[in-house]
Amino acid sequence: MAASCSLVCCGEETESDKAAVVRFSSGCANAESLDFSLYKNRDENNPRKKSKRILVAESNRLSYVGQNFEAGSLKCNSLCKYYVGVLNKQTMQMEVHNAVLFNMQPVIPGETSTTKPQDTSQSYRDKVDLLIETFGTNKQKRALASRRLNQVGSNALQTAVANAASSVIEKKGLEALQQEVIQTESQETVASHMPPCNPNAGKREDVYPFDELLSPIELAALEQPGSKMAALTKEELQKMRDEGGSLSVVKHLESMPSEGEARERIARCAFYLSLLLKLASQKSIPRKFGYDEGCPRIIQNKLFRTFTVESFNNGRVQNIVSTSMRAKLAAYSLALLLHMGHMTADLSLLHRDLGITEAKMTEIAKSMGLSLIKPARAERDEAALSDDHRQATVVLPLVKYNKFVEQRKRKKMH
Repeated sequence: MAASCSLVCCGEETESDKAAVVRFSSGCANAESLDFSLYKNRDENNPRKKSKRILVAESNRLSYVGQNFEAGSLKCNSLCKYYVGVLNKQTMQMEVHNAVLFNMQPVIPGETSTTKPQDTSQSYRDKVDLLIETFGTNKQKRALASRRLNQVGSNALQTAVANAASSVIEKKGLEALQQEVIQTESQETVASHMPPCNPNAGKREDVYPFDELLSPIELAALEQPGSKMAALTKEELQKMRDEGGSLSVVKHLESMPSEGEARERIARCAFYLSLLLKLASQKSIPRKFGYDEGCPRIIQNKLFRTFTVESFNNGRVQNIVSTSMRAKLAAYSLALLLHMGHMTADLSLLHRDLGITEAKMTEIAKSMGLSLIKPARAERDEAALSDDHRQATVVLPLVKYNKFVEQRKRKKMH
């Protein structure tokens, strides 16, 4: 019958009490002919360094070195724990001790480590390309060659463009090119916010179609608020003028037809114009905009969708009127005034209602291809105490204005 033994667990052990279990990478070695030396880190207070060990095995012919950290260590030391049992044959008790594994590698004097430091200058794409060159399939190698050829062509194109740009700059000059860019950007910014235009229209009314400004459904929805505008008395209109209301709206309400569909249409357009002018005077638009004036839901949604941009502030979505949206409001208000005034609009009143400069209003009118009308000199003399009103009208074909660039004159030094 085989002899039995009992296991005895030792008390708490420190890092220095762990048993060393060695494994020779070059095969089994005669342990009796080797002299073993164990080295540990001096910094025992550092939890990362106190467990570092280096085991050296020396013989007359060759030396072996193993360590339990960095590249030469075995990963199994960090994944699991190892134990060594020592059997006492007299008491038949086996003591169990913690152990650490060492992978002993031969060290040849005069030779350095063959591990090369990783080239950090190479990108991930470069490393993948090197792998494809060495181990890739024929299809992958052809794709790599094609991509490199395209890259060379792209570099050549960039060089050609840079040379062409430098030659143009030398001919025209940097300031002239910058001025051309500013003019182009200004024209594109204004043109992007113009109402839909049909420059080839046969009638003036069709150049800026009314249905693009207010659809038949939207115009029908303005019946109730339009009737309230039409019912305003002269005293109420004068009160609006005295309180600084929209002068463009007041002017058309005072000169409305006495009856018929034309009166209803002017009244509905006047209400819609008042909303546009009110929208242009605000920066942040509340969700209940136009609620007090009786604005229909379909018109409110149209205003938010067409003339505002969404912005996030304190975790909430807000509708704001940006600078570009103010230019768009000015253009749409001008187009609406053209239909209300037999294709003629008063620019002086409109720019005051919008709160923009007369030069900006004139620029928008020119971008729309409108003809500008100034009052005659005799009329100016008769109305000396009143302001001059500049008007815009639609004349076919539309006018194309050349961009005027103001150049400052240098003062002569005497």
